[in-house]
Amino acid sequence: MDSTPKKMQLKAEVGLVDGVSLIAGVMIGSGIFVSPQTVLLYVGSPGASLLIWACCGLLSMLVSLSYAELGTVIRESGGEYIYILRTSGNLMAFLFAFMTNVVVRPAGSAGQALVFAQNAVAPFYEECPPPDVVVKSVAIIGLLMLTIVNCLNVRCSMVVTVYLMAAKSLALVVIVIGGVVVLVQGNTANIQDTFEGTNLGISAIGIAFYHCLWSYDGWNNLNSVTEELKRPEVNLPRALMIAIPMVTVLYLLVNVSYLAVMTPREMAFSSAVAVTWGNKVLGGWGWVMSVAAALSSFGSLNGSFFSGGRVCFVAAREGHMPDILAMAHVRRLTPSPALIFTTIISLIVLIPGDFEGIVNFFSFTAWFFYGVTISGLLYLKIKRRDLPRTYTVPIIIPIMVLLAAVFLVLAPIIDNPRIEYLYVTIFVLSGVIIYVPFIHYKLFPGLLNKLTVVLQLFLEVAPVDKNL
Repeated sequence: MDSTPKKMQLKAEVGLVDGVSLIAGVMIGSGIFVSPQTVLLYVGSPGASLLIWACCGLLSMLVSLSYAELGTVIRESGGEYIYILRTSGNLMAFLFAFMTNVVVRPAGSAGQALVFAQNAVAPFYEECPPPDVVVKSVAIIGLLMLTIVNCLNVRCSMVVTVYLMAAKSLALVVIVIGGVVVLVQGNTANIQDTFEGTNLGISAIGIAFYHCLWSYDGWNNLNSVTEELKRPEVNLPRALMIAIPMVTVLYLLVNVSYLAVMTPREMAFSSAVAVTWGNKVLGGWGWVMSVAAALSSFGSLNGSFFSGGRVCFVAAREGHMPDILAMAHVRRLTPSPALIFTTIISLIVLIPGDFEGIVNFFSFTAWFFYGVTISGLLYLKIKRRDLPRTYTVPIIIPIMVLLAAVFLVLAPIIDNPRIEYLYVTIFVLSGVIIYVPFIHYKLFPGLLNKLTVVLQLFLEVAPVDKNL
């Protein structure tokens, strides 16, 4: 009888179709149903709005191609966290893990949950805005449902992602077709003089980019689950090259459809642009757009949960989070402690949260760390050319992405300084206070041991080896 202990690992169950669905399914979330009016409101003209949507799609493609090279050089799960750890060291990686797991990911999940809830209850409150307590209660239920799904089975989570991806893509195709019909009928007045009234303020453009990039966010999710991806050296670049151009084209066509049906003023001041479009084009069936937006946000939230839990899991595995978060269920092989932890923080952020504040905060911190990650790629391309690569991008691409990240971080601060950005910076730096005693000097190593053992027995989890 073989007495060799069997390794416990997460299963590599994510194929190419799953990868494309995970990327596109997270990208096509709440943003395209609520962000177009915000982008238009800040930049002031339909032409400038469409230009920003195109630029954000191009930027997402360029940065994802850079991430594809990182993912084939560093074949570990964790996305930005593991790339920063391997290129910039422990302190910067811990700051990323601290911000991502405690604020950025939970804030993103809370924002998506709020949009899901707003659209889910909208058909029941046609004459007035839904009560805040109802919206947040539905958002909480949605978060808890997805936690259960993701804790039960990886395959189950992927099935939900694929089916909801198909449903939301169908909804966007309906919007595109409706817009084409309106344009063919000769209703082109709303898209004439497209650049009239454009706001060229740096802060306005920067915040418009924030809200537009929120709609594209999700292009990096597959990098967070590299160890669970089949043949990552092939499927990671392929999935990115299929999903992101597809989403960009869909977004541009959907925005043209919105503008064909609504005047710029109607669009800019709509509370939910897709629902307004549905009421104008579909008449009595306008509520279908509310359902589509709710399903889209729910699917995006599911994909974010799937990948976000892995970032927390990998950070704990590397010693930057409590040990219990680096464990997986002994039978289901899902990182349930990390998923539960992410859910708890998301619920805390959700209770006082508002959508626009969440987007601005999320985008500011996210693009700072995207810039740090891309700097790591430049370091690898210049100093570590010896590392094996199955996929490479020209060095000009990460340089352009880095310059864009610097602009997105600094432009809103320089043009319109606000105290909130100082609070964010202080909060990021406060991670150093935690890192020095607890991570670097490893003070109080036995502080969490008893709690870890209790939770390990209660949750039926155990440490997991890397899928390398």
